[in-house]
Amino acid sequence: MPRPALAQVTAYALALLSLLTALPASAQESRRPSHCIAIADAAPGLQYLHKAAWTDPVPEYSVRIQYLGHAAFLIQTRGGLNAVTDFTGYIGNVPMIPDVVTMNHAHSSHWTAAPDPAIPHVLEGWGEFGQGIDHYLDLGEMLVRNVSTDIRSSYGGTEERGNSIFVFEVEGLCIGHLGHLHHEPNDEQYAALGRLDVLMVPVDGGYTMALDGMVRVVERLRSSVIVPMHWFSGTSLERFVADVSDTFPVERRDGPEIEVSLRELPAQPTVIVLQPQWLRE
Repeated sequence: MPRPALAQVTAYALALLSLLTALPASAQESRRPSHCIAIADAAPGLQYLHKAAWTDPVPEYSVRIQYLGHAAFLIQTRGGLNAVTDFTGYIGNVPMIPDVVTMNHAHSSHWTAAPDPAIPHVLEGWGEFGQGIDHYLDLGEMLVRNVSTDIRSSYGGTEERGNSIFVFEVEGLCIGHLGHLHHEPNDEQYAALGRLDVLMVPVDGGYTMALDGMVRVVERLRSSVIVPMHWFSGTSLERFVADVSDTFPVERRDGPEIEVSLRELPAQPTVIVLQPQWLRE
């Protein structure tokens, strides 16, 4: 069979290029397979970009995580996806509309009843009382899923499956946010979580769980990067740091953000203390 003429080959190439550029960004971005069940400890160390702004591009194969305040984090991908955890309706004095927000309803400081209708994906961490909810949101570059846990309800009762631990799988990383966790997960819940490379953990010591129980959760998960959140003063934060410092190294950052990549995770689980900061122009 004769080879097509150069002009015909060029026409095919241009047609293919036109088709690809016509696709939405989410269709063009492919998610690197995550390894939530695997453990890789041989990497040399975690990289940080201290002066990065939330408006800057995220480096290739990396994820930017910024601690906004309380239990809210902004998770950004190199393809331009923005996810906010435990969203209350406020992320700072900026016009940015997140692509996806997650919420928990144990307290009003972890959710809003009136999220901006422009937000494409609003994921509540609860369903009908006691029934919980299941999320599996595939955005192409990012997958968001949840594992339900119980919370305390009014008058000393329990709302089964009233909280969600949300997991964000992106760039091969598994990023877990414990939400307003009120009890240690059972074996089934730990199995559903799998390997979490980055863990946001509440360390208030009472509103969620006593610190000794939370430390046991952290020690069992053994995430490569452990970021304390939900601390109301330096007291509870320092108690948590003291409790884990014999087991894990602790690094303190002057700013609110880190950039993490799968191949540059720390060689052993490391606590990274970030300073919360709302987004600003």
